[in-house]
Amino acid sequence: MLPVVIEEFNDIEKKKLTRVVCVAKYQDKFIYCKHKERDTWELPGGHIEKDESWIDALKREMYEETGAIELEYKPVCLYKISTYGILCYVDVKKIDKLPDTEIEKIELFEKEPENLTYKETHSLFLKTVKERLKI
Repeated sequence: MLPVVIEEFNDIEKKKLTRVVCVAKYQDKFIYCKHKERDTWELPGGHIEKDESWIDALKREMYEETGAIELEYKPVCLYKISTYGILCYVDVKKIDKLPDTEIEKIELFEKEPENLTYKETHSLFLKTVKERLKI
């Protein structure tokens, strides 16, 4: 697995963002998604489409992967694996029915679940958000 590098927002305009990942909470619990083809949990997020802003991608991915229809978000930092992504914190205010996508279901957790798809990466993302935002 490629190493994950956490970076600050300096020169964000010069970096080509390709992904957005969200540490999200609803009713004071963390939201994790279960992909239909896996038996593990993941943080919501995904690719930023061509000509899409990271904010629009965040809103789209949160709806597609969690059903979130009302939310507040805060960018936390950039990260780099092979390309640049943005890590955000999302406070979900309202969830609607989960749309028919690759996500089978969501669950709310008080702490990080044991069986993560990307254990090291998603643990780092959760730790980073918790430390920086004191949540």
